[in-house]
Amino acid sequence: MTRSRLLKWTAGLVLAPVLLAFLFIAIFGWNWLRGPIERMTLEKTGRELVIGGDLQLRFGWPLPRIRAGAVTFANPAWAREKQMVAADTVEVTIDLPQLLRRNIVLPEVRLVRPVVFLEQGSGGRKNWLLDVNQQDEQARVRIDRVILDQGRLGYDDAAQKTSIRAELSTGLSASAAQSAGGELSFTATGQYKGMPLKAQGKGGSVLGLRDEVTPYPLQADLTVGRTGVRVDGTITSLLKFSAMDMRLSLRGDSLAQLFPLLGIALPQTRAYATEGHIVHSGRSWRYEKFSGRIGDSDIAGTLQVDTGGKRPAMKAELESKLLDLADLGPLIGSRPGSVDAAKKAAPPPSQTSSPMPAQARVLPDVPFNTDRWDSVDAEVTLRAKTIRRAKELPIEDLVTHLSLRDSVLTLNPLDFGVACVQLDAVISLDGRADPIQARAQVRARKILLARLFPAVALSKTSIGQINGEFDLAGKGNSVGRMLASSNGKVGLVVANGEISKMMMEKIGLHLWEMLVLKVSGDKLVKLRCGVADFDVKGGIMHADALIFDTEVTTIIGTGSIDLGQERLDLTLNQKTKDTSPVALRSPIYIRGSFAKPDVEVDKGRVALRAIGAIALGIASPGLALIPLIDAGPGKDSDCAKLVREARALPKKAGPRS
Repeated sequence: MTRSRLLKWTAGLVLAPVLLAFLFIAIFGWNWLRGPIERMTLEKTGRELVIGGDLQLRFGWPLPRIRAGAVTFANPAWAREKQMVAADTVEVTIDLPQLLRRNIVLPEVRLVRPVVFLEQGSGGRKNWLLDVNQQDEQARVRIDRVILDQGRLGYDDAAQKTSIRAELSTGLSASAAQSAGGELSFTATGQYKGMPLKAQGKGGSVLGLRDEVTPYPLQADLTVGRTGVRVDGTITSLLKFSAMDMRLSLRGDSLAQLFPLLGIALPQTRAYATEGHIVHSGRSWRYEKFSGRIGDSDIAGTLQVDTGGKRPAMKAELESKLLDLADLGPLIGSRPGSVDAAKKAAPPPSQTSSPMPAQARVLPDVPFNTDRWDSVDAEVTLRAKTIRRAKELPIEDLVTHLSLRDSVLTLNPLDFGVACVQLDAVISLDGRADPIQARAQVRARKILLARLFPAVALSKTSIGQINGEFDLAGKGNSVGRMLASSNGKVGLVVANGEISKMMMEKIGLHLWEMLVLKVSGDKLVKLRCGVADFDVKGGIMHADALIFDTEVTTIIGTGSIDLGQERLDLTLNQKTKDTSPVALRSPIYIRGSFAKPDVEVDKGRVALRAIGAIALGIASPGLALIPLIDAGPGKDSDCAKLVREARALPKKAGPRS
């Protein structure tokens, strides 16, 4: 045999199997592979794969393409739905180098009218994991991009109380969808973490599941529970959210309702709405240049969260031009309209021994949710130019820094201007203990009395400065319970001013002077000093010194204030400095609840004076005024001496009428 014939025979032997394979494929196609593929899938996963249509293979290195029609892939027996995937057509590209390493990587998957149900079950089982028990995180198919025509997607997680169903549509034919043209529209309904969910939006037709380079365009409006979210921008890698750049709008009844969505504790607030720019890269999320409203207050600033530590770390710089004091109520556990409701529900002052109904309480009583405090470490600075509380208490230039670390919340500083002067405060709440351990230290200097209460008529003719210090420590899971168990000191001093003479004569029950001032008009008298010094034990404020000294009257008070029962038990005794021809000279009792206080005189003493005046008047009309004359001490008292005298008085208030 010649050399040339030997080469021809050798070439024929090599090419014959290849030619026979091509001839076999030309006659029978690739459908003969359906059986082996289905059997191998069942053996490896324990779940049935059915290829009901034609199977086609397009060669290419390193990414051959396989196309199959009428494909279904079953769910494991524990799943709610029978099939995990069902599609009219499935077309995938396979990464052969990865396959040789025994990794299944599909750079691109195209689905025509798919129905896909994903479910997470008990014990960490996930139906998209392909091992027999659906628990091996490595036993999964990696998909980089998905192109959809139209279809349905579902996701269930019973443990998280989540069940979502979505409808997808490109508005294009299957052939157009395969060319990756057009945009994807979607609607979704169901529940997320037990809250009702509705969503609609649109995005690019190619879903970049693991694409770390190409941003995916997305516009969506969704409502979760009572929280509304609107987004418009791009997301890179839909599975990892490795990057994000979009406009974000949020609205809801309270920021605290964002906890199920973010996993970060935010405070209770009134209804809010914000809009800003959210940027995400690596472990940093930044909501920047946002603005909006919380209740009737405006709010703006930047908020950043870093997820790289033991727990998320939040930093925020917030500003408000006008902060309504009513919007701060939920932050300290005050219910909306609680003061008005308390006034209506409070028992009459005569029933001072009756238990205080819960709805009649004025102090904030909504418990803090400390279980969430360990979800985040926070450093938040808030600056507010003006704080509004109608006309009753003008406050401005609020600056506070909130620090939350390891469940310990601190406000330091808590500074704000009131009546032209600063108040400085440091407040600490230790949420690691149950109940919360609280400490409040407040210092006030040179507050103008007339500016402090501009809505009070008597203060308009009053001039003076208030200095004060509060140092209280207590425990409880609400502000009301903290005060009810508090211990410490409360002190206020008023000095160097003038005050309405009519007000002081009314307190002294000087009827003649009140009549004269009514005719001639009110005037100012010198305010020598005012002192309120309370020792607080177990939530009861005992008056060590309660003095108000003017050039016409000295008022000395005794008694207590019960912060736990929210009850007043104070007695004011007057010492006039001028002889008054007609005065009732009776102690004034301040009783009742915070919600419904009652101010009254000693009716017994007043009656005795009146009877005495009548009796003497019968004997001689000129003697009728003798029981009503208040001679007074006739001179000023030393303020320091008054304080010493007040401390020496019994703690118990005078007799009740």
